[in-house]
Amino acid sequence: MGDQRGFISADQFHPDPYTQSRNAERTLNTAIVHADITQSYEEYLEIFDAFYADDVEGSSETTEGPIRAKAGVRALVFGFLVPLHAMAEVGGVSISVRQTPIPGDVVDETHSAWRLELVGATGKVCTVSWRTFRKWNESRVVLEHHYDHQQSDEPLCDGDLRLNVLEPPTGFPKSS
Repeated sequence: MGDQRGFISADQFHPDPYTQSRNAERTLNTAIVHADITQSYEEYLEIFDAFYADDVEGSSETTEGPIRAKAGVRALVFGFLVPLHAMAEVGGVSISVRQTPIPGDVVDETHSAWRLELVGATGKVCTVSWRTFRKWNESRVVLEHHYDHQQSDEPLCDGDLRLNVLEPPTGFPKSS
């Protein structure tokens, strides 16, 4: 009987695609959850740039069709992030994001459940949830689809934000 301690498998040099996509998914989702929207939205855009392929395709149940190419999807992400950042920084809204993986067994495909909780300065809470399907090519997202959108509670309104509108000092006319 031979000694096989020195045996090297070719699999050691070729990462398992199933494991590779799961690790990339976990790393991406951790980065998203730990980023702080109150500080800036740029961190999220950096995460997007690092994990998404140039030819990424994005879609959701609420869009007419898929958005193709990184620039188009990035513009959509930007349009989502800027108002959140403004509500957090200027409006005093507390924002938290949670993610839960959804088990799957297809190589290079992942699913996750997301929950975004907004707490206004008045204490009013609005929760939005959705699920995300991603298709991976090695460590880059090549397709992302959002589905099963739900909202609990009423949306926040102006009265739920802490907007410190400056009044002119006494004795000076208000500008029109």
